[in-house]
Amino acid sequence: MAPRSFWKGYLKLSLVTCRVSMTPAVSESGKVRFHNLNRKTHNRVMSQYVDAVSGEQVDDEDQVKGYPKGEDDYVLIEDEEFEDVGLESARTIDISTFVPVGSIGWIWYDRPHYLAPDDEVSAEAFAVIREAMAKTGTAGIARLVMYRRERAVLLVPKDKGIVVWTLRYGDEVRDAHSYFDDVAKEKPSSEHLAIMKKLIEERTAKWDPSMADDPVQDRLLDIIASRKNGRKAKKPTEQKPEQPSNVIDIMSALKKSLAAERKNPR
Repeated sequence: MAPRSFWKGYLKLSLVTCRVSMTPAVSESGKVRFHNLNRKTHNRVMSQYVDAVSGEQVDDEDQVKGYPKGEDDYVLIEDEEFEDVGLESARTIDISTFVPVGSIGWIWYDRPHYLAPDDEVSAEAFAVIREAMAKTGTAGIARLVMYRRERAVLLVPKDKGIVVWTLRYGDEVRDAHSYFDDVAKEKPSSEHLAIMKKLIEERTAKWDPSMADDPVQDRLLDIIASRKNGRKAKKPTEQKPEQPSNVIDIMSALKKSLAAERKNPR
């Protein structure tokens, strides 16, 4: 059963409009979560906002966002003002521009969401927009109020629906040249490169979601299950990782690596 949508509104391209619903494409509900407890009483520990000077608790209605303009001097912005600045894009995804699919670097991608028609009447208009993007190899760019801020979003056709990616703001992405320009331009030898390519081929496999499993969470679940049953959890066997060292003879290291891979294939 599909999860409930967290956003409903309209998808618009010129004069073509349809009702749509959106759901986050990823979920953290499966993560193991813990409460902070008082060790002596086992009661939950509650967090509170307190005044940094007086130390007194501040109620929700007395809290307000403030932008610092000087020492101990702030510009106050009310919640209503945050909502007002993005009213036009609060409920409508109006596609203003199209770009070739894959032309935006992965570093700009933030959160993925699934977009689908909200009713049967909207299905045809939705399909026309989706298929037109798929046939032309393009993705749409629009602006939308999400997570209390207006942000650019990228619409990519996917199967029968559309994936909506929120994009990072321009001031969030650092220029790669600042970090890579000082890296020395080394051209590897053809012999080294040939063996490294073979080593990569030995480790190449078809993508499987299990590659992104969380082994730490699995061990935590084992501990929890053991405690529930009143038994002691087995301590994982500790394997000391090999200490890396500066490789002097690259060819020798590559040959040994390739031989090890073929002897013990993954």
